Amino acid sequence: MSFHLCAGTGPGLLLRLFLVFATVSVVVDGMNLWPMPKSVNYGSQTLYLSKDFKLRTEGSNYADGLGILQDGFSRMVDIVVASRAIGPNVTNSHVLAGIAVEISSSDDSLNFGIDESYKLFIPSTGYPLFGRIEAKTVYGALHGFQTFSQLCHFNFTTRNIELHLAPWIIDDQPRFLYRGLLIDTARHYQTLTVMKNVIDAMAYTKLNVLHWHIVDTQSFPLEIPSYPKLWNGAYSYSERYTMAEAAEIVLYAQKRGINVLAEIDVPGHAFSWGTGYPSLWPSSDCQQPLDVSNEFTFKVIDGILSDFSKVFKFKFVHLGGDEVDTRCWMTTPHVKKWLDKHGMNESKAYEYFVLRAQNIALSHGYEIVNWEETFNNFGNMLSPKTVVHNWLDVGVAPRVVAAGLRCIVSDQNNWYLDHLSTTWQQFYMNEPLTNITNHEHQKLVIGGEVCMWGETVDGSDIEQTIWPRAAAAAERLWTPFDKLAREPRQVTSRLAHFRCLLNQRGVAAGPITGGGRAAPEEPGSCYKQ
Repeated sequence: MSFHLCAGTGPGLLLRLFLVFATVSVVVDGMNLWPMPKSVNYGSQTLYLSKDFKLRTEGSNYADGLGILQDGFSRMVDIVVASRAIGPNVTNSHVLAGIAVEISSSDDSLNFGIDESYKLFIPSTGYPLFGRIEAKTVYGALHGFQTFSQLCHFNFTTRNIELHLAPWIIDDQPRFLYRGLLIDTARHYQTLTVMKNVIDAMAYTKLNVLHWHIVDTQSFPLEIPSYPKLWNGAYSYSERYTMAEAAEIVLYAQKRGINVLAEIDVPGHAFSWGTGYPSLWPSSDCQQPLDVSNEFTFKVIDGILSDFSKVFKFKFVHLGGDEVDTRCWMTTPHVKKWLDKHGMNESKAYEYFVLRAQNIALSHGYEIVNWEETFNNFGNMLSPKTVVHNWLDVGVAPRVVAAGLRCIVSDQNNWYLDHLSTTWQQFYMNEPLTNITNHEHQKLVIGGEVCMWGETVDGSDIEQTIWPRAAAAAERLWTPFDKLAREPRQVTSRLAHFRCLLNQRGVAAGPITGGGRAAPEEPGSCYKQ
C-alpha cells in the first residue's frame, strides 16, 4: 500500500494508512531516543534523506511570523547533517523528501501550560515520501523535530543520512508542564555564548524553563534602567548584561520553546545591591538582608520588577526568600526601632517583607515562585498565586500541595548539579511525586528543576557539570511514569548514546561512568564511557 502526502490529507486518514503498515509496538528498550516518548511504533525499512530535504506547511493554521518553525527546521537539518559532505542522492522509492508540519493553533505565544504534544509519522512507502508532524502548537512541532533528528544516522560508507526502522509512529507529550534548569550568573558570570549553548542543549533534552538566578550576594550583573547604579555590584565592568542582552536571551530561548524565569532573591542574598545604593543595607557594618524599614528598598524592588515586565514575559517571577538571617535587623538601631514601632519581631518582619514583595510582583502581572522557607514559616499567608520551590526537605512538597499551593521540586540531595558527586542514577530516580498519592494533589506539582549553582562552575566547566546528569532528570520530567525505567541500568546504554550525541552536537557533556561530574578514565569509545 502506498499514499501520496498532499495538502488536505486528514490526520485520521493518515493514521489509518500508517496502521496498515507492518509496525511493531515496543517497550522501547534499545531505542536510542532520549527522553523516551509516550508511545512508539516502528518497522524494519531503511530510508535515505534527500539532499534537498524540505519543510511543508500545507494545511497548517500557523503563519510562522517570528520564523520559529522555519528556524527550528533549519537547526534540525544542521544537526542531522553536522557539516558532513553528503553523497549523491539515492534514486529509489525509499528517499524521504521532507517533512510536512501541520499546526492547529495560529498563536506562537510561549505561555505556561501550552500544549507541547506532537505526533510524528514516518512512512516507508509513497511518492514523494514525506514524514509528517501534527501538533497543536509550534512548540510541540519543535519537539517533533528533536525526536526526528535522533532517528537519523550518517552512513560513512555511502555518505548518506539514513533513517532506520521505518515506518515510525510516535505519539508524545510531556508528563510535567514545568521542566527546568537553573543557571546562577551571580557566583560566576556566564557569557551570552555559554548561556545560548546551554539553551540549545536544553532543547535537545526537551527541558522548557531556564531559571536565571541573575543576582546574589556576590554580584549584580544585570542592568536595571530604573536604578542604574545596581549593576555597580557586578564583578567587573565587562561582566555585565544589558537589558537588550537579556531580551536577546529571552528571544533565543523562546525560539527553542523555552521560557526564562528571572529571579531576584529577596530579602537575603542581596549584599551586592548596596554597592550602588548603600542605603539598601541596614548599616555599613551589617549589610544583609535588605533594610525592611526603608521605603526605598521596596521602591527599588518595584523598579526592578517594572523593568523585568518589559523583557521577562514568562507568567512567573522568582522572588527567592530563602536563607534569611534576620539578626541584622535586630542589631541595627534604626531598624530595631522601626520593628518595635510596628509591633514586629524578626519572623514577622521576614513575613512582611516577602508578602510585600509578592504584592509588588502581582501588581506587575506576575505570579510568584518562592523558595520553600517562605512556606515553612508562614505558608498560610502566601498569595494563592504562589508556587513553592521545594529544595530542602523531601517532606515539604506533600504539605505544599495539601495546602492547595503549587509546587516545583528541586531536591538538593538528587537534583543539585553543584553537588559534584551526585550521580546520574540519582538524578534519574528522583521522583517529584514521592509520597503524593492524591490525584488532585499530584496535579499541583507543576514539575521539577535541576539547579546549577555557580560556586564551582564557570564557562570552562559548566557544560560537563550539567550534562548528562540534567538529561537524566529531563526524562523523569518528560516521559510517562509507566514508561520510566525501574532501575537506572535499564537506560545506561541509551543515556550513553545520548551523551555521545550531545558531544557530536558540540555540547561538552561528561561521561556517564564514574560518580557525579566525571572525566574519562582511560582510552576508549564514547559509548563505553
